Amino acid sequence: MWLLLAFCSAALLGFYDVFKKKSLANNAVLPVLGLNTLFSSLIFLPFILVSWLRPEWLEDTLFFVPQVGWEVHRFIILKSLIVLSSWTFGYFGMKYLPLTIVGPINATRPVMTLVGALLIFGERLNVYQWIGVLLAIVSFFMLSRSGKKEGIDFQHNRWIWFVVLAALLGAVSGLYDKYLMKQFDNMVVQSWYNIYQLFLMGGVLMFLWLPKRKTTTPFHWDWCIILISVFLSAADFVYFYALSMDGSMISIVSMVRRGSVIVSFLFGAMVFREKNLRSKAVDLLLVLIGMVFLYLGSVL
Repeated sequence: MWLLLAFCSAALLGFYDVFKKKSLANNAVLPVLGLNTLFSSLIFLPFILVSWLRPEWLEDTLFFVPQVGWEVHRFIILKSLIVLSSWTFGYFGMKYLPLTIVGPINATRPVMTLVGALLIFGERLNVYQWIGVLLAIVSFFMLSRSGKKEGIDFQHNRWIWFVVLAALLGAVSGLYDKYLMKQFDNMVVQSWYNIYQLFLMGGVLMFLWLPKRKTTTPFHWDWCIILISVFLSAADFVYFYALSMDGSMISIVSMVRRGSVIVSFLFGAMVFREKNLRSKAVDLLLVLIGMVFLYLGSVL
């Protein structure tokens, strides 16, 4: 069951990447990110309030948010800091790079998570799963060659490094999620980390963006900004629920979620008309074959 939820989360994440790319086109990054945290918080705020004021309405559902103290909230604040840092790097990278480059780079994020899962949680992979991981690693190096055809030097392009940093912080967040799901309720973590991100992002906008907004890329409203929050919140809800289930493996869940690259790649090709699709399609094919091996290794 947890594996099917991971695939569902992957599909939702793919649409999240598409709407994010659309919203960032010729737009200021920080306000888009700030609005994302606002709308995500507004999605979960009603569940927090209802669980507090009328707990009997949600008590026996997946949307109930138990009341917790500072000993729990301090862990969630750290989660918010990690995620917001990853998002900031990722949003800037997404703005300046083709979606067909960003997607496959993000698809290698689980390799970092895998190393952490092996070292920290003692997870062990079988032969099929190792094949899937190795294919993902090979696809990254092949992608760097595809990027050079578009004049993107993986070693000297700062936006590539922004995406890599976002992926690294995302891997740290994934490992931390596994720890949090073992200790705390998934709705407590997801609802409150969105609230804390809103306050953190408010400080970033006030001190970093507002004073310089007239000298940087101007902000314009795009309805896709709301869809970013909707699809991300849904993807994370399914993801956290999967991790809370007995027997779930963060190394596998994280890898499957990167299947979102399929959706983002198709939109990059058909909607955004990006280039060098043939060579990138080979990279994507390796990722997909890797996903198949991971699935086989989990069910056989």
